Amino acid sequence: MASLIPSLTLSLLILLLNFRLIQSLQCSSQKFSGNRYYQHCTDLPHLSAYLHWNYNPAESSINIAFLAPPARPDGWVAWGINPNGSGMIGAQALIAHKEANGSMAVRTFKLVSYKKVEEGEIAYKVSKVEAEYKNSVVTMFATVRLPKETVVLNQVWQVGSSVVDGMPVMHELRAANLNSKGKLDLPQGQSSSNSGENSNLQRKRIHGLLNAISWGILFPVGAIIARYLRSLRFADPFWFYLHVICQFSSYVIGVTGWAIGLDLGAKSKGIEYTLHRIIGIVLFCLATLQMFAFFLRPSKDHKYRVYWNVYHHGIGYAIIVLGIINVFKGLEMLHPAKAWKLGYVLFLSGLGAITLCLETITWALVLKKKFRKSKKPYNGFDRSEKQQPLAS
Repeated sequence: MASLIPSLTLSLLILLLNFRLIQSLQCSSQKFSGNRYYQHCTDLPHLSAYLHWNYNPAESSINIAFLAPPARPDGWVAWGINPNGSGMIGAQALIAHKEANGSMAVRTFKLVSYKKVEEGEIAYKVSKVEAEYKNSVVTMFATVRLPKETVVLNQVWQVGSSVVDGMPVMHELRAANLNSKGKLDLPQGQSSSNSGENSNLQRKRIHGLLNAISWGILFPVGAIIARYLRSLRFADPFWFYLHVICQFSSYVIGVTGWAIGLDLGAKSKGIEYTLHRIIGIVLFCLATLQMFAFFLRPSKDHKYRVYWNVYHHGIGYAIIVLGIINVFKGLEMLHPAKAWKLGYVLFLSGLGAITLCLETITWALVLKKKFRKSKKPYNGFDRSEKQQPLAS
């Protein structure tokens, strides 16, 4: 056993080294037309993109070859520099796409916002611009003149699905698209992703996980507890405390995730998930009203109890429906591994099957109880028996 651990460690190191070697070979083995050669290359962390470049400090310029598969065959790819920040907005970009006649075109754009780009001259002088399309990959070549003594660039890259009337249509807002940015150290030949963006992605995942646990799991489970356990005599009043604990925990976790979502929205200018945000706000408002229901709960024999039941049950079911919808909306935006969505679908399926069984059992018990009541003796006699005349 003792000798097994060093062997496993050595095997793991060999696998890691081989993985790094494969990555390096994949980048350095790429060949270009016209016998173009580039001193540096990097496998960019998102969108299956690569960047090759030569840095000329005397002229303060770089020759680049950018490779990426467009989202669709008639889509576009882009590479650019942001002179004032690390994000997409404000970037000066080169965008390559197919023309109507099948030839490739490269044009320059300014990224005003996530939904608006302006074609025209950019802040950098660009020459020797060319693009090729081969094996479903676009390769874009260019020489870019930089401000003097520039050694580090804030680079961005992107892919899109279509071009309409010569204008690139907005790309998807998946995690890979939103995080396709980083710093490029020209003389050192190194590219790094933005650590702040990685932190932001981590917070998005925390936001999604908290809200999935809250509105998507705990709240439906709490509702099932209240509906089916309270009909069991041995579960009273245990079911009530369990229901309150489950729903209150759901509220605390959900509000925490909601607050993280608000902060993410405030720090993500230009990125809008309107429906997801609206549903989140409605969920918070309804859940807060539901918490007040605990303090406003009248006694069982109170004349207003029936109205309270309508209020409590109606809001509860609305939260369950909206919560599940918003969980799926969040999964669409984060694009996690398929296992996450499949797992949640299986959970809902199991919960639905349990609910159906319990509902069937509950109605069977209710009908059985009503049947027994209908068979009770009337004035001390069974209705099926004839009343005997009084003795004389």
